[in-house]
Amino acid sequence: MGQSSNPAAPVCKPGFAEIDWSTPWFAQFAARGARWQQAALSSYGELLGEMNADALQSLQTTGRGERLAFIAQDDLPPGAAYEAHIASTGCVPTRHNLHDFFNASVWFAFPRIKAALNARQAAAIDALGVGPTRGGIRDALTLFDENALLFACADPSLSTALRHFDWQTLLVANRAAWGGRCEVRCFGHALLEKLIAPYKACTGHAWIVEVPGDYFTWTVAARDAWLDEAVSRALTKTPELTSRLFAPLPVLGIPGWWAANEARSFYDDTAVFRTGRRTR
Repeated sequence: MGQSSNPAAPVCKPGFAEIDWSTPWFAQFAARGARWQQAALSSYGELLGEMNADALQSLQTTGRGERLAFIAQDDLPPGAAYEAHIASTGCVPTRHNLHDFFNASVWFAFPRIKAALNARQAAAIDALGVGPTRGGIRDALTLFDENALLFACADPSLSTALRHFDWQTLLVANRAAWGGRCEVRCFGHALLEKLIAPYKACTGHAWIVEVPGDYFTWTVAARDAWLDEAVSRALTKTPELTSRLFAPLPVLGIPGWWAANEARSFYDDTAVFRTGRRTR
């Protein structure tokens, strides 16, 4: 793992101080995250303590109904598979770094989705064991866990534009639709880690969620709860998960998320806004 996992060590880890909770990708985690951030800047042990205090209050569970908790990475038994350990014990091995900080944040923001991912990952390990490669389903589950965006959309034409890499329709001609007919939530914790230092080519894998027409009249909390339930159900019921179920979406191209994209020329960069594959 390349770092000490001593929870008592009062080490100020690089990166925690750089989290800007006002950005669109971090704002959804700010209420809890700002408190965790201060704990992380103090010590590893304080961070785990804050996470576990919240877990006790939330009564959230992992993929097989075990109570959610967070443990030091060194407490993962030798030879134990990470996902299987979480499913069987409820304990999420957590390092003192941004990657695992954001992973824990997502467990609280979208607990049903995280539990559904964990259940399927553990089931795949039970069926196939832990080999040199994950296999197609586990690869897709990992892609979701690490790099997914939730693209909530009430307008099929916008979902089609995303699937077809039609950036002019999605991000330029229909800018006014964002927030009223479509929106995005960051989910993947590796993606969130990358957004500490955002760059133009930073791309998430969008999971398209068809939402009801009145979705955009609901509170943010109600929308998040609906997404959590709907996406977790879809992950449970989709038998063949593959990477082709996702649509790449450059994060800084999302209207309102980056000041430079107010200029139409921002989208002329074909190295970022590529034509890609054309799907039905």
